[in-house]
Amino acid sequence: MPISVIDAYTVVLFVHIVAVVVGLGVVFTYPLLDAFARRGRGTDLVALHRFQSFLTQRLIQPALLVILLAGIYLATDRWSLGDGWISATFAIVIVLGGLAGAVFGPTEKKLAALAERDLASGKRSDEYEREAIKLARFGALGSLLVLVALFLMVTKPGA
Repeated sequence: MPISVIDAYTVVLFVHIVAVVVGLGVVFTYPLLDAFARRGRGTDLVALHRFQSFLTQRLIQPALLVILLAGIYLATDRWSLGDGWISATFAIVIVLGGLAGAVFGPTEKKLAALAERDLASGKRSDEYEREAIKLARFGALGSLLVLVALFLMVTKPGA
């Protein structure tokens, strides 16, 4: 593509896609990281949950904001906010942001504290396991929502 053809829409589309890949791609590794940490020492679980919390605050939530803002620009430049695939995708981004703030972040912090407490006692507690299951279930939901949004963005049903 000649440089003269690269317009603002293309640049914003690039930023939008980079935010999705960098900000949300990491969450697909969480089940593997959890399985790895569970086989290791208890300190691995503490580090995992601290790192998840850090990523949620410093990477995932800012990426969701970039995704949303770039998406608004893209939708209003060449599409319509009333298109079903766009409305559904915006709803997914908003739900993911809500989950990040209300479930993922707080649960990751709680899991880090519980893992640290359990490390001192030498045994993983039922409370830790309940919170880990909650995070895994909401994580699976979040991953599914990301995949649905990607499907909608790629296929643009009804467009």
